[in-house]
Amino acid sequence: MTKATIGLSVTHRRYIPYSHAHYAGNLVDGAYVLGLFGDVATEVCIQADGDEGLFASYSDVQFLQPLRAGDVVEATATITRVGNRSRELSFVARVVCRGRADLSESAAEVLAEPLEITRATGTVVVPAGQG
Repeated sequence: MTKATIGLSVTHRRYIPYSHAHYAGNLVDGAYVLGLFGDVATEVCIQADGDEGLFASYSDVQFLQPLRAGDVVEATATITRVGNRSRELSFVARVVCRGRADLSESAAEVLAEPLEITRATGTVVVPAGQG
């Protein structure tokens, strides 16, 4: 029996190592955040339906601010629609801590307000008999 309900939400946090920087200014590519969204979508499916589910599509992705090596980012997925086998999810990624290489190689700070860097909407599906 499904426990999928609108509003069910999962959040993961992750430190972004400097080895993940791909561009000048220690920028990390946007695909990294999409991978995080896939991880939280998987846990939403497990929590809601007892199955990892499958990511079907994104209907919208907005890259609002850069992700940088040295950041701590949190990715959240929230169920916004429940179908027979599909779940529409709202995603948001926020930087909660930021590296401060301008101060020293290992300096960092907790941001007073999380910085929203990416928003997306996507659809996952669960196998027949799960939802």
